[in-house]
Amino acid sequence: MTIDNITSSSCYSNQSVTFFYQHANKAIGGNWTTRDYLVLGLGLPLSFIVVLANLLVMAAILMNRRFHFPIYYLLGNMAAADLFAGLAYTNLILNTGPWTATLTKKQWYIRGALIDISLTASVANLLAVAVERHQTIITMQLHSTMTKRRVVLLIISIWAVGIVMGLVPSLFWNCECDLSDCSTVAPLYSRRFLIFWALLNLLTFFVMLGMYSHIFCHVKRQGRHTSQHVSEARQQTVINLMKTISMVLGAFVICWTPGLIVLLLDGLQGKNGNANKYEKYCLVIAECNSLVNPIIYSLRDAEMRKTFKWILCCFCRHGGCQPRETLSTEMDSPLKESRLQKSLSYNLQSLC
Repeated sequence: MTIDNITSSSCYSNQSVTFFYQHANKAIGGNWTTRDYLVLGLGLPLSFIVVLANLLVMAAILMNRRFHFPIYYLLGNMAAADLFAGLAYTNLILNTGPWTATLTKKQWYIRGALIDISLTASVANLLAVAVERHQTIITMQLHSTMTKRRVVLLIISIWAVGIVMGLVPSLFWNCECDLSDCSTVAPLYSRRFLIFWALLNLLTFFVMLGMYSHIFCHVKRQGRHTSQHVSEARQQTVINLMKTISMVLGAFVICWTPGLIVLLLDGLQGKNGNANKYEKYCLVIAECNSLVNPIIYSLRDAEMRKTFKWILCCFCRHGGCQPRETLSTEMDSPLKESRLQKSLSYNLQSLC
C-alpha cells in the first residue's frame, strides 16, 4: 500500500518512522554512505571532547571557591547544558544512518527531544550570561547582586524551557495529522515548528547583540567624564570588551547560522529546499558551539586555567595531590573585597 492510498484516518499516528521518511523523500539507506561514515568519524570524537571539556569546567567551578559567585554558577550550568549536548549528539550519531529504520516513533522523538533540550538550554545559558554581564558592568559591581536562590530559580527556568521545547514536537506540534506540513530534515516535525525554533534562536542572537552593544556604549560614554588615567583604563576595557563580544557573537554566528538557514529553508520551502543534503554537516558545526563556549567563558580566566592544570595534575598523579588552597587570606578579607568593589568602577577588565 502506497502512502497516497492511506486514507483510513486523518492522522497517521499508527504509522512507522519509515513511513514519514518515505513521505518526506528522505531515504533511509540499507548501507552506510561516505557521508554517514564522515559524520560518525567526526561526530563521536567531537562529542567525547565536548563532554570532557565541560566536565573539566564543572569540576573547576566546584573545587575552587573563587568561582562560587552567580556568574560562575551560570557558567557551570552552561557547561552542564553543553555536556548534555555532547551526550545527546552521541545518542543521535549512534542512532542515525541505516539504524534510523530500527527506531520506534517514541525512540525517534526521544532522540530529537534530547537535541532540542540540550541546544535550547545551551542558548538560554548564553542569554543568561549576557544578562548577568549586562547587570554587573552597568551597575559597576564586582559580582552580581543575585542571591543564590535567584540563581537556582534561573537555572531551573533554563532547564524548564529546554524541556518544554524538547517535548513540544512529540506532544502536539508535529505533522502526524498533516503530512503536507512534514519537515524533510526531521520528517515527523512540523515545518512551522522548525521556523519558530529558528526564529527564536535568531531573536536570542539579536537580544544578546543589543545587550553587549549597550554595555559598549555605556562604557564608552562613562569614559568621557573621567580623568585621563581612568580614560586609558576605560579604553583598554573597551578593547577587551569588544574582543569578548566578537568571540561570543562570532562563535554563535559561525556555529548556528548554517543550521538556522537550513531549518528556515526546510520550513519555508519543504521538499523544494533540499535541506536534508546539508543537515548532518550543519549539526556537527552546531555541536562545535558546545566546545567553543568553555573556551570563551572559561579559558580566558587565568584562575580557571590554573584550576584546570591542578585538576589534570591530580589525574596524572592518580589522585595523589593535596587539596588546592582555593582562596588566599587576602581575597577572603572583607576589606580587600570592599577595595575591589571600589576599584571596579574605574577598571572592568577582569569582567570583560
